This record gives sequence, structure tokens and C-alpha cells, in this order.
Amino acid sequence: MKHLRMAVLATVTVMLAACATDDPNRRAKTGAVIGGVAGAVLGNNVSHATGAPIVGAVIGALAGGAVGNYMDRQKAELNRQLAEEQRNNELQITQLSDGSLKVGIASDVSFDLNSAQLRPEALDTYAKIGSILKSYDKTVIHVVGHTDTTGSDEYNLRLSASRAASVASYLASQGVPSQRMRQEGRGEREPLVRTGDNVNEPRNRRVDIVIKPVVEGQEQQAWAPPPYLGG
Repeated sequence: MKHLRMAVLATVTVMLAACATDDPNRRAKTGAVIGGVAGAVLGNNVSHATGAPIVGAVIGALAGGAVGNYMDRQKAELNRQLAEEQRNNELQITQLSDGSLKVGIASDVSFDLNSAQLRPEALDTYAKIGSILKSYDKTVIHVVGHTDTTGSDEYNLRLSASRAASVASYLASQGVPSQRMRQEGRGEREPLVRTGDNVNEPRNRRVDIVIKPVVEGQEQQAWAPPPYLGG
């Protein structure tokens, strides 16, 4: 097993060198290399498309009794560093029923209309989030994009996925390991606010960052997609 680990790490080194070009997507590719190759020996992940177990990256795990305190401390740090954004109703920090944390960020804070490029004024907020995610590294980070009902289902799904990818890419640029992140777009399927006349409620346009703890003996649950995130 030791020799196999060494061989895998050598392969990763070669493949990372191949990724180190001027390709603007090299961070995402680097994460894919580590998750797909190193994880073949060192850990387990979950398929982005199906949620089925596949090989993935190594992340430290928490003993069951330590999870609550770990997530409480992380939530307190998020609340402290993002207090101004919360006062301005730019984001909300909540705890889900499974103990995961959700940072819900309004899309109009992050993106221009019909754009998946992060606005310059949003970068400081995401940098704060990235700094905390780096410090609390025994978690898997799910970046989930949502839209309102403007446009077709297909367009909204693509836009939400592109926005989730932009957020994940920026977090990676701030030092959050790509192999700890999953990203997906859910389009208009999970609205926070439902209206009988199908009004395109702005609050439904958002990006959710769901932070799931990695628990010893239950590691694969951290990679499972978050539950329904609508209202």
C-alpha cells in the first residue's frame, strides 16, 4: 500500500505540472487531478452528477462528539467576519437540520444581470468566506447556484451552474482546496419565496455555500449533495 501511495503521489505531481500553464481554468483542473487520481488510493468522494460514491480527496475527519463544537465555532467566526454583510441583507447564515452551515448570498450582490462573472465589489466578501473555509478544513463545501423563473428552465440551469462555478473558482484562488468543493446549479427549482402568480421574486436569485462536516465513519455523507434549499 505504501508503494502504491508513492506511485499515486508521483503521478499527481506530473499531472499538476501539466496543469500549470496559462490555462485560466487550471485551478479547477488541478482539483480534478487531485480528487480523481490521488483519491483513487487515499479517500472517497461522490459523483457530481448522481451522488454515487466515487474516489475523491483526503480531508481530515472529526470524531462524532467534536462535530457540534467545531461547527458552532465556525458559525461564530462567519457571523463575526460577515456581520456587515448580514446587516445590509446581502447574505444570511443559517444552520441546517443536519448540522451543516449555509451561507446564502444574494445574486445581485455577486453578479450583474445575466452574468456569471463575480462583481469586483463582491470579492472582499468571498475572500472573507474563503479565509474561514481554509481555517476550518474538516469540511466539504457545496456551492449551489439558484435563479428566479425569468427565462427558460434550460437557461436558468446553465446560468446557476456557471455562477456556482465562478464562486468555487474564486474560493480556490483564495486558497480553498478545489478538492474540498463540489458545485452545482439548481436553476429555478428551489425558490426561497413562492408566489401564486409566478412573480420572479428577486430573493430566489442566490448562491448558497453549504458547509458539511466530515465525520469519522460517515465521511461519504459530507460529499452527498445538500438537501432541498428552498423555502
